[in-house]
This record gives sequence, C-alpha cells and structure tokens, in this order.
Amino acid sequence: MSTNKPAPDCREPELGGAGAIGDEVVSRAATVIASGWSSAPEPLSIEMSRTGRRGFYLPALDVPDGEDHLPGEMRRAKAPAWPEMSENEVVRHFIRLSAMNHHVDKALYPLGSCTMKYNPKMNEVAARMPGLAGLHPLQPAETIQGALELMWMLERQLAAVSGFDAVSLQPSAGAQGELTGLMVIRAWHESRGEGEMRKRVLLPDSAHGTNPASVTLNGYVTEELKSDESGRVDLDTLEHALGEDVACLMITNPNTLGLFEPNIDRICELVHAAGGLVYMDGANLNALMGIVRPAEVGVDVMHFNLHKTFSTPHGGGGPGAGPIGVTTDLEPFLPVPRVHRDEGDGEAGHDRFDLEWDRPSSIGKVHASFGNFGVLVRAWTYIRALGSDGLADVSRAAVINANYLLSKVTDHYHLPYSDRCMHEFVLSGCLQKSQHGVATTDIAKRLLDYGFYAPTVYFPLIVPEAIMIEPTETETRESLDLYAQALIEIARAAGEDPDLVREAPHNTPVRRPDEVQAAKFPDLRWRV
Repeated sequence: MSTNKPAPDCREPELGGAGAIGDEVVSRAATVIASGWSSAPEPLSIEMSRTGRRGFYLPALDVPDGEDHLPGEMRRAKAPAWPEMSENEVVRHFIRLSAMNHHVDKALYPLGSCTMKYNPKMNEVAARMPGLAGLHPLQPAETIQGALELMWMLERQLAAVSGFDAVSLQPSAGAQGELTGLMVIRAWHESRGEGEMRKRVLLPDSAHGTNPASVTLNGYVTEELKSDESGRVDLDTLEHALGEDVACLMITNPNTLGLFEPNIDRICELVHAAGGLVYMDGANLNALMGIVRPAEVGVDVMHFNLHKTFSTPHGGGGPGAGPIGVTTDLEPFLPVPRVHRDEGDGEAGHDRFDLEWDRPSSIGKVHASFGNFGVLVRAWTYIRALGSDGLADVSRAAVINANYLLSKVTDHYHLPYSDRCMHEFVLSGCLQKSQHGVATTDIAKRLLDYGFYAPTVYFPLIVPEAIMIEPTETETRESLDLYAQALIEIARAAGEDPDLVREAPHNTPVRRPDEVQAAKFPDLRWRV
C-alpha cells in the first residue's frame, strides 16, 4: 500500500479569522439544530407499551381464523408481546426519532464517494404510483407493457449518457454491477479461448473496496497499482504490469481522490494492446454526465449507481441499482431476460414489449426479477425532467460546489494532493493529530455538534487520517459556507482546546458508543 506524497507545507495553519460568515452564524445554526435533541434517550416502543392501548380498531373477522386448521405445534401458547400504543404515541415516537437522526432533508450530508444529495420528491411520487408500485414481478408481459417500455427507454437514456451500445438494468447495486461486469468480461475472454489464461485484474491503490471483492468472487486475482505523485494512475507502472494474463483494468474516473484521469484514453489504449478490457467504476459519474461519455474514451464496461447519480436516496444501505453499460462486442453476454421491443406489433398498432430469454451466450440471471424497479422509475423520471442540458448542469454544479468548499478549508487542513478537484476532495487530519492529538474521528464527531453529518473518514486508504467530502450539486452557497465555517472552528479548537474536540459530540442523544463492541456483538433483539 502506498502512502500520500510528502507535504512540505504541512505546517501549523493560521486559525485566527472566523471566516466569511462569522462565529455568530455558526453558533446560531448549531443552537437551532441542537435544540431538537433530547438529553434523555428515546425509549423503545416496547418500553412505552401499555396493555390495552391501540391506535385503531379492526372489524371482526368474517372468515374462519384458521385455528381449527392449524396443527397444535404451529399455534402459539400466548399472543406475541407486540408494543401496545395509541396512534399519537406512535407518531410522536417516530417524529422524535427522526429529529435525532441526521439525514439529507435536515442538513448537509457530505459523504465522499456516496453522493448523498437531496433528490426531488416528485420522483418519489412517480415511484409510488399504484400502477408501478403495485406490479408483481411474475405478471405476464402483456399486463406490464408500461413498465417494460419504461425500462426499455431507461436503457437507451443511460446508453446516451455514457456512450455504450447496450445496457442491462438487472444488477441491484453498484457492487453487483461490478460483479456482473466482470462476469461479462470473463465470458468474453472465454468465448475467445483465453478464459484460463487471463486471471489478473489490475486495480489502482485508490480503488473502492468493493472492487477487489468483486474480482475475488469472479475467480480472478487482484494486482494493486501504485498511484503516481498526483494521485492518478502511473502509466509506467501500468505498462509494466500488463501482460497476456491480464483480464482487465478496473478504474474509477474521477477517482476516489476526486481527481480526473487526464490520460484515460492512453490508459485504455495500453490495456487493449495487451488484450485486456477496461472496466470503469461509475460511482462518480455525477461529475461527468453530459460532459464526458466513458465509452468514447475507450472504456468497455461500466456500472451506473442509479441510487447515487440518478435520484434514489440510499441512506441506511439501500435501495440501490447498478445497471451496466457495455460495448457491442460484449452485448451478447448481458444477463437475461432482456427487454425487447416489436415496433407496431401491439394493440392498435402500438409497440409491443416483451422479455427475451433466448440468448445462448448470456451469463444468466444475476438478480431476481428485473432489478430494483422502483429505483429504475426514479432514475427515468430524473433523466426525463432534466434532459441532456440539465444533466450537464448537474455535473458542473457538483464540480463548482466541491471546489468552492475546498477553497474555504484548504488553509486549515492538510491537502495531500491537488487543490483542484472534480465532485469531491480528500483532506487529511494529520496536522491536527500530530500537533494536538486530535484524530480524524474526533473531527467527525465534533461536526455532529454543529448539526452536520460527518464526511467519509479514513478512506481512501492511501491518505492518512483521510477526510473525504462530497457536497454534491444540490447544496446552496450558504450551506457550504456554514459547513466550511464548522470545519474551520473545529481546526481552531483542536489547537486551543483539544479536549473539546476529543470528547465530542456533546449534545447528541448518544455520544460515543463502543463501536468495536457494537460490530462484534450487535444486540438487535426485542427487549421484552
């Protein structure tokens, strides 16, 4: 594993000024947010339960209740201990919980490489339309013509954005998109009689952690490529690593440092000359939409994170969707079924859509049904609402916001790489740790006191004490100013009162749980 480049300017920052918006603004914002916290933890619903309370009444059953038809060993001896609460108790309980939680509807949520942006509520309404949300995945094709047409159109929208010749919507997450893309690459090599020969996959040391996992699951071996001094792919290192046993290079562009790979076309040429393919992790496509089409610079396969770039909130681990785009040569290997259109072959001369299963070269199914359909609806709505010009504006705004925020904080934290980024950037808390004993974890915890969610920390691994920030395109200048000022205040406090930062957060319902204990011994049982 490589380390970040030497930092001759890694000096004590000047923390004297409060910044453009002033201490009182940050203090006022923190006060407003903190006023929603309760000093006492919210009890569990089972602890609030009182026998006989209920929120609604159901009519008596007008059918047999089934007790006479169930064998004795399948019947409960007594009713389960479900919480018994009135309706207003339930509503207030969840309102209080929502106020305690950090979420993008409440304040800036700048998780680097995760794109936790505000998404239009209109797209949520579309995904919940009864004619879409109420579909069953096993309905006959003639009863879901609208859904199939939507998927057929979304495939072509994503192809237009990326430049690829074909798209499969089936993978249900970015990581499954990676897995599926590598399966397609493996099938292509096998079709050429080179499946057994090509076993290595090259990965830059700044890659997402799911990349090597996908490689391993496909039976390949990962070889890590050390980045150059700028944090990008080193062409000499790449050329030296290439050989007839290389299946592909997996690359993220912009990479996880928020830096564009200016030599991407040359990188693709080198890999193709060695008989390999280029897989692009599309997690950061929101910096390129409408500006760069990956297929046109030589990329062979790419997954889209619809839940990041195209409008589905994905906090808490889901839902997601990870369609893949491929070039013409790889299209026969895409998962089945594929959505097929017969022009003018339906009722009243309308196009008819069907599911095509007879594809002998396909890698098969990789997900139940056709993918996460609700996520597909949101993405289709998002793209149709914005259009090509709107998608390009999204990318430009994401880049402008990230560079604006970087310019506000770069004098107060170590910046290991370029002072110009794409949609995200990576700082380091090495100054605060080495000079004041304040770690990046402490900085992240202190941000919670200001009412902001913390950025991604300790990733990518090539940056010690990494602080990875992605403000996204949907934040205003005022919210960026507030976030910058919070970071500046924390940097100042690290030097003047380090215990204040080391002991943070101070005003959240839960302060510092034992994270190791929670990870090793999670207690997720009902408390009865």
